[in-house]
Amino acid sequence: MGLCISRGSAEIYVEDDDCQEYVVSYGISNSISSLFSLEGNKGVNQDAAVLFHGYGTEDVTFCAVYDGHGKNGHRVSKLVRNRLLKLMLNLKKEFAKNKNSPSHVNEIKMWEEACMSAFRVMDKEIKLLDNFDCSLSGTTAVVVLRKGEHLLIANLGDSRAILGTMNNDGGMTAVQLTTDLKPSVPTEGDRIRRSNGRVLALRDEPHIDRVWLPHEDSPGLAMSRSFGDLLLKNHGIISIPEVSFHHLTSKDHFLFLATDGVWDVMSNDEVATIVASSDTGAKAAECVVNAAVSKWRQKFPSSKRDDITALCHFLADKTDDTISS
Repeated sequence: MGLCISRGSAEIYVEDDDCQEYVVSYGISNSISSLFSLEGNKGVNQDAAVLFHGYGTEDVTFCAVYDGHGKNGHRVSKLVRNRLLKLMLNLKKEFAKNKNSPSHVNEIKMWEEACMSAFRVMDKEIKLLDNFDCSLSGTTAVVVLRKGEHLLIANLGDSRAILGTMNNDGGMTAVQLTTDLKPSVPTEGDRIRRSNGRVLALRDEPHIDRVWLPHEDSPGLAMSRSFGDLLLKNHGIISIPEVSFHHLTSKDHFLFLATDGVWDVMSNDEVATIVASSDTGAKAAECVVNAAVSKWRQKFPSSKRDDITALCHFLADKTDDTISS
């Protein structure tokens, strides 16, 4: 069994033993992990997420959140959720066949190669879809793979991953593991402009740069990388993830991934404090989502709230006094 979830409501899909068991949630949890998603006020929930303990081997955990956008964004995010982890594992197995007893470092390198290849194949498969249109629909993706003390982080878009780590004063500090890949990032915006894409903010949203087609006021994409969004792939929107690595220490307590429904209204340290002060790991994600909902009401009282999805994976079993804020 890949993911052991003891309580909460979940959709569980099981096909075979070859990395085909995964869990998506509107509220699933166990003592070391929790995942919670709440639909916003804009229509169907376009977020998706997956948490897989024992991914390929017992010491590997796969965490990911996806934030769909556009008319078929919910379909793209769920397609990627269902497909990407299998692609990545199968490709890693293929790379491993060509290696002889890889060292731990080499194994992490194989995971990196598998991740880059899986993202490339995933976007090609989306291009070949004929059952729904992805020309102006897509999804972000942030994936964190943990193997022992090593993290592999792959990011596409503006969902975010942070690490909760204990500081020298005994408090919890957030370490941001990903960069929000938006057109306002100079290197991202430059790439889009070189490809004749336009980067402009709307008059009533001067703080949000968006990507537009060369001669149309469409679609106004708020991120610079994504799966799908086929009409923008010739204008600077790419599906190549930004990949990084992190070595865990005894001071590191939890991984936290979320869609921008959290980050639009909460800081990294606010999230880390809530997670650290939650009674159990089982409630951590839900506590952050509830706090984000309250923040949306305060910050944007007249706006429709975005979908909000959070995933928390504790690096050791969280008891009531494991960590404190």
